[in-house]
Amino acid sequence: MLTRTTIDRVVAAALEEDAPWGDLTSATLIPAEAVARAELVAREPGVLSGGEVFEAAFRLTDPAIAVALRRRDGDAFEAGDVLAVVEGPARSVLTAERVGLNFAQRMSGIATLTARYVAEVAHTGARIADTRKTTPGLRAFERHAVSSGGGHNHRFSLSDAVMAKDNHLAVLTASGLSVTQALESAIARLPHTTHVEVEVDRLDQIEAVLAAGIGTIMLDNFSLDDLRAGVEQVAGRAIVDASGGVTLDTVRRIAETGVDVISVGALTHAARGLDLGLDMHVGMPERP
Repeated sequence: MLTRTTIDRVVAAALEEDAPWGDLTSATLIPAEAVARAELVAREPGVLSGGEVFEAAFRLTDPAIAVALRRRDGDAFEAGDVLAVVEGPARSVLTAERVGLNFAQRMSGIATLTARYVAEVAHTGARIADTRKTTPGLRAFERHAVSSGGGHNHRFSLSDAVMAKDNHLAVLTASGLSVTQALESAIARLPHTTHVEVEVDRLDQIEAVLAAGIGTIMLDNFSLDDLRAGVEQVAGRAIVDASGGVTLDTVRRIAETGVDVISVGALTHAARGLDLGLDMHVGMPERP
């Protein structure tokens, strides 16, 4: 969940990075008494995410700025739509502009790409999930954007759940235990509320992993035929998560194999920023 505390912490750091000693250009060129009205306008269709983050960039720059959001996160929009209106001291609006846009463009780009993946797997029963391939420091923002686009979040961090990959299993079985024994021993030390997922890359690994009583099995880089065979072999004994080689061109065929979850790293690591602009009108207050 993206909290206000997280938003303010990250946005404050971004503002500090962008204007560590103030906005020299605005302070030099813009009269202190100038006021601005700016509209956040979509230059292309998409799905909004990051409305509260956009607002925070202006609020933390100057509490005198008012931001009215015209769309909610998760709302679709068309080119030309006004997504938010910003009003306040022109210097402050100009100072916050780039940081606010950067976050809104990045997050809306992720939401828009996610929505395309979700649409591709409609009526298959498969859910689209993200991965930990996120920008360092921005995971909460990017995961929220995935949710805005109709996707689901995988584990948030290494602390949330157990996910054993090939390197983990290699270390676990180095003592001579079988995969099943090693997993059973590890699971026995966990709280009963902790979810366990194990990755396999061959059909012949599935049975030994399932025998340990894990909750989710990830079929990594399987062919479509092997995915179908894997789903049949698992037979409902665990959630089936498919990963590897997932694109907009392949995701529908992967979903049709019967998997429950499709993990897509591209949602966050390959999404481009959406084209949004801040159209500004500046004026001077009337003198008495």
